[in-house]
Amino acid sequence: ECILSGIMSVNGKKVLHMDRNSYYGGESASITPLEDLYKRFNLPGTPPESMGRGRDWNVDLIPKFLMANGQLVKMLLYTEVTRYLDFKVIEGSFVYKGGKIYKVPSTEAEALASSLMGLFEKRRFRKFLVYVANFDENDPRTFEGVDPKKTTMRDVYKKFDLGQDVIDFTGHALALYRTDDYLDQPCQETINRIKLYSESLARYGKSPYLYPLYGLGELPQGFARLSAIYGGTYMLNKPIEEIVVENGKVVGVKSEGEVARCKQLICDPSYVSDRVTKVGQVIRVICILSHPIKNTNDANSCQIIIPQNQVNRKSDIYVCMISSAHNVAAQGKYIAIASTTVETPDPEKEIKPALDLLEPIEQKFVSISDLFAPTDLGTESQIFISRTYDATTHFETTCDDIKDIYKRMMGSEFDFEEMKRKKNDIYGEEEQQ
Repeated sequence: ECILSGIMSVNGKKVLHMDRNSYYGGESASITPLEDLYKRFNLPGTPPESMGRGRDWNVDLIPKFLMANGQLVKMLLYTEVTRYLDFKVIEGSFVYKGGKIYKVPSTEAEALASSLMGLFEKRRFRKFLVYVANFDENDPRTFEGVDPKKTTMRDVYKKFDLGQDVIDFTGHALALYRTDDYLDQPCQETINRIKLYSESLARYGKSPYLYPLYGLGELPQGFARLSAIYGGTYMLNKPIEEIVVENGKVVGVKSEGEVARCKQLICDPSYVSDRVTKVGQVIRVICILSHPIKNTNDANSCQIIIPQNQVNRKSDIYVCMISSAHNVAAQGKYIAIASTTVETPDPEKEIKPALDLLEPIEQKFVSISDLFAPTDLGTESQIFISRTYDATTHFETTCDDIKDIYKRMMGSEFDFEEMKRKKNDIYGEEEQQ
């Protein structure tokens, strides 16, 4: 919502952004001080002395990293919201196999030394990666007999003779699919996802992921600031009493007795329970640790992916870990957040394989959230509703949703270049340099 209000302001629309909370970012806020997190999860008492100063904590409710070459980084660069943020590279990405975790190789040397696969498998995998790197959907000479819109990914793996373990880690740790449904779909999307991973990795070398200092809550604030520069108005602590609809079309929002009139409305599912449908659930467990995660080479940040095959599930389990190095925890403390899509009536049991990797855990905060999606496109009512954040640990699906809402509102595709030009119109070329 904050990104869209920033983009709409740059587009010359008059934007009023209201939030019932006292902080920015709604569901994706970072909670500070630590006392507030205890309150939010109804834990009795206050955090123990050993947790340090409450103000040193900024705990994300929804864990996600940014792909270095991904869509959100592009949005940040084009809108220059980067000037309000500082990023650090996540130190490593790990994948779970047979009860142990292994580093996802980030260089050729690491790939050769990795015990994730045997020697011959490595050669075949390298051939596959070279193929993906050279693949260009606009140049049929790079296809080598594969039809990107017809050949399934399963067949592409077959072509390179890759075994189940390598398929698991490629599909889930590189292409970042949550399930195995992608295997029987055309391979173009998967190849592009692996390309995104490799290109993101090439930028900084340790992992393809970035994370903002002081937590993800900095992102919505950055875009709120962008909106304000372009004349948008932001109101926190603003209770929404009613969305006013006339003849099936939104005309305003009622708050504290007044109506703010509008032609279009963007909101998350929590404001319009009658216009959304439940599409699933996510369990997230925030864990405070006093030690780095075992077998990660004492990294102060990392991601761990547990592919569903390894734990007899349909969806992967993710762990994101960050620490005091990112100004989100007290000195010597680590925050690890495990998340997955719920599949059974006992979600806590489903997420156990991740928690086992984190022991000993000093304190945990468990949340189970319903996932909602809008029941219609909003073209009639002009009410455009975002989807609830899913279990993935990067912002690619969120950015797809932003672009989708943009298209439904504006009737045209969201175009990064167009946005750049709009900014030049306002600031003039010279100041861009």
